[in-house]
Amino acid sequence: MAQPSRPAVFLDRDGVLNRALMRDGVPHPPQHPDEFELLPGVAEALAQLAAAGFALVVVTNQPDVARGTQTRAGVDALNDRIRTALPVLDVLTCFHDTADGCACRKPRPGLLLEAAGRWHLDPARSFMVGDRWSDIEAGRAAGCRTVLVARPYSKPERCSPDCRVADLTEVAAWILAGG
Repeated sequence: MAQPSRPAVFLDRDGVLNRALMRDGVPHPPQHPDEFELLPGVAEALAQLAAAGFALVVVTNQPDVARGTQTRAGVDALNDRIRTALPVLDVLTCFHDTADGCACRKPRPGLLLEAAGRWHLDPARSFMVGDRWSDIEAGRAAGCRTVLVARPYSKPERCSPDCRVADLTEVAAWILAGG
């Protein structure tokens, strides 16, 4: 008998859940756990979404591993901070760079589809929340509704999200109001 599928909220990590570090106008992930800082309202917003029955899954590109400026262990330590601090079901990571041509690096939908299969999630009843055009395109390709957390680096001209917000508190309000 097939498992029933449930809705999810897929979430990008850096710039959505935790503060991205800006250097020369470009966002970067924290390199060490001591640089990790949850954004205001994130824990409360995710608690509301979880209480409403959404599975929460983090899907994050971490190309610094392929570029040699971060280790898998370093990324895993940061992901463990997410798992400890927030009610997430899973954290899936793409360690490739764009030139690798993998199926998991957003804007491709591989991470979302992998999570959907693993956890019996229904992309058509789900949302992808991100701060970059590539997050929105990955969500669309997976069949999700999409929410852009607008940042100066989001490149909104490259995507058409279903909703544009300032932070995760607004995301939760929009989704819980019927998206």
